[in-house]
Amino acid sequence: MLAYTYVEQGKFALMEKPKPVLMDERDAVVRVTLGSICTSDLHIKHGSVPRAVPGITIGHEMVGVVEEVGSAVTTVKPGDRVTVNVETFCGHCFFCQNGWVNNCTDPNGGWALGCRIDGGQAEYVRVPYADQGLNRIPDSVTDEQALFVGDILATGYWAAQISEIKTEDTVLIIGAGPTGICTLQCARLKNPRRIIVCDRDETRLEFVRSHYPEVLTALPEGLKDFVLAHSEHGGADVVLEVAGSETTFSVAWDCARPNAIVTVVALYDGPQILPLPEMYGKNLTFKTGGVDGCNCAETLRLIEAGEIDTTPLITHTFALKDIEKAYHIFENRLDGVIKIAIQAAT
Repeated sequence: MLAYTYVEQGKFALMEKPKPVLMDERDAVVRVTLGSICTSDLHIKHGSVPRAVPGITIGHEMVGVVEEVGSAVTTVKPGDRVTVNVETFCGHCFFCQNGWVNNCTDPNGGWALGCRIDGGQAEYVRVPYADQGLNRIPDSVTDEQALFVGDILATGYWAAQISEIKTEDTVLIIGAGPTGICTLQCARLKNPRRIIVCDRDETRLEFVRSHYPEVLTALPEGLKDFVLAHSEHGGADVVLEVAGSETTFSVAWDCARPNAIVTVVALYDGPQILPLPEMYGKNLTFKTGGVDGCNCAETLRLIEAGEIDTTPLITHTFALKDIEKAYHIFENRLDGVIKIAIQAAT
């Protein structure tokens, strides 16, 4: 089968690999029908994910059809259309039992697919712990509608959930990329008083304005003054940092009011500085870390009910054989790309 592979730092390649097989009674093999390129894939390519293993198939955001299941799998069967969770988790350890599935103690727990074990930018993928890692897609929901459930939508839902958003809050979201838009959709479910979205890309801000006209938008320049003018208590009540650029962490805490919650969703290429002397007295609460993607059934329900729609994020679709061209467009942000879908060859 065709599989897009992490060869070494700075190099991916489309290669022929054997079709995956069941390795455990809890595994499933899924025929990938639609996948996508994620910024985290670029982090692997650039060497920013030290735990990524050269030789693995890239890709952790996909949907498909179950081909085969192990003898212990009970929640899905061959022929089911499914979403694939970005995280591998056993469901039984201390962290899984508390809903902290990103910290599953299994050797392949957390973000494994497309990082430490073969992922889904391929024709087929093996999914460990299939009972936890797969969710059946309702018949009325298309593959395109479900594509982001296991990763960026899971991230946005988790971020909004842990941010404790209240109806009287002003919420600032830094970053209007695909994960930022998913975070925005999930924050809107909380019905805060207002939402401000900041991005340096005017095209992305125009996307926000056209799809969510009630949301305020701002460029980074003058952002703090803009937030102060549109909040009641000296800054945003909740800040969600989804951009992960060199300066956005400092912008996030600086735009927060005293005693605010700052949730860091972004994955950074390098360390961030925590300037405690300047922060002293703001009494901020920081929430950080990898997504705990255990609400996929709920987000599928919200999609089916029409309360979430991420299909406008798909701006380009390529066949798997053309994935090199797709990566070129995505990495260089050409042609107004937001998110690229990859159709498997079979």
